[in-house]
Amino acid sequence: MGTESPVVMDPAGRDIHAEAARIRESGPTARVELPGGVTAWAVTGPALLRELLTDPRVSKDPRQHWPRWINGEISPEWPLFTWVAVRNMFTAYGGDHRRLRTLVAKAFTARRTAALRPRVEELVTGLLDGVADSGRRGDVVDLREAFCYPLPIQVITDLFGLPEEWSAQLRTLVDSVFHTSADPEEAAATYAGFHTLLGDLVRLKRGSPADDLTSGLIAARDEDGTRLSEQELIDTLLLMVSAGHETTVNLLDNAVHALLTRPRQLEHVRAGRAGWDDVIEETLRHDAPVASVPLRYAVADIDVGGAGEGHVIRAGEAILASYAAAGRDPGWHGFDADVFDVTRADKEHLAFGHGAHFCLGAPLARLEARTALPALFERFPGLALAVPPEELEPVDSFISNGHRTLPVRLG
Repeated sequence: MGTESPVVMDPAGRDIHAEAARIRESGPTARVELPGGVTAWAVTGPALLRELLTDPRVSKDPRQHWPRWINGEISPEWPLFTWVAVRNMFTAYGGDHRRLRTLVAKAFTARRTAALRPRVEELVTGLLDGVADSGRRGDVVDLREAFCYPLPIQVITDLFGLPEEWSAQLRTLVDSVFHTSADPEEAAATYAGFHTLLGDLVRLKRGSPADDLTSGLIAARDEDGTRLSEQELIDTLLLMVSAGHETTVNLLDNAVHALLTRPRQLEHVRAGRAGWDDVIEETLRHDAPVASVPLRYAVADIDVGGAGEGHVIRAGEAILASYAAAGRDPGWHGFDADVFDVTRADKEHLAFGHGAHFCLGAPLARLEARTALPALFERFPGLALAVPPEELEPVDSFISNGHRTLPVRLG
């Protein structure tokens, strides 16, 4: 990987954007050190990132293309183990990826997503009623806990037929998946716990199938085992119920935070100079809900900047897709790339990825945000942060990009 020292990434993600700026100083790609001393190439340049996300010389399958996995150097105690160990479309390559993605993609078509709108509207109304009840008592309301989190998790619970009483356990496991400074015991317990929980779900749905995506995946598995192995079935569920809601939680959290800390931007929306879609896309650009996604692997040597040390990603080396860094790249969005501006003409971003692994749930995330954000600000026009912005703490993760809490007063 060259002789220069890698940037040691903060496992707790205490200042994701400052760290991204430091990494960008080395150019569109730079060596970084992840927890456990694992090194990778962080790709921050938008053009290069987009190129690599569609390059067949880049794989997401560690079993085929990452020597450290193949050699047995990566254990369940590694904080990012679940991200690379699962067998689903997230870690698949080539034909396997197409096979696994096809099984899920039909559930997230534009038509099916649009059909969820009435349910999303119903959930938003109910959650805002609960927020109003707390506000009437004069309480400070943690909006992440009371609104940003429960909306996406309830949508996913509905889609996959998860029992309501499993919600608390599911939340603990999902939080742990994104907890990149987890100790070895937590990391191992998270991977095992998810497989126990989802194995129970599969057994439940096999015995009592219903009109949900879990039952549909089980039917595909049981009708033709060549389409989906049992491990792939469980790991596909893991992907959908974890990544399927965490991104939307952070999208809502970051959008509300941006508007409450920048009153002028909210005024643009209220005056009609910008719309809620502008808020959503600028939030995705300015504060990608998933800051960095591990891992990809070079299948062959890849020249990413001409000859010379540090410009070739060697076969077998790991790659970290740095979406938050790309969104604020000055070469893409100018000198004010760090500024949140809903009137910005070009809000293009890579927050949902690009190419074959583009996020299937992107239309659903946008639908939820497009429903939730205007309803929130119309219901509570005097909404305000209850603490100074500098007191807000980030989620303990360099992958998940959001706040631990979002305390507000309803005004």
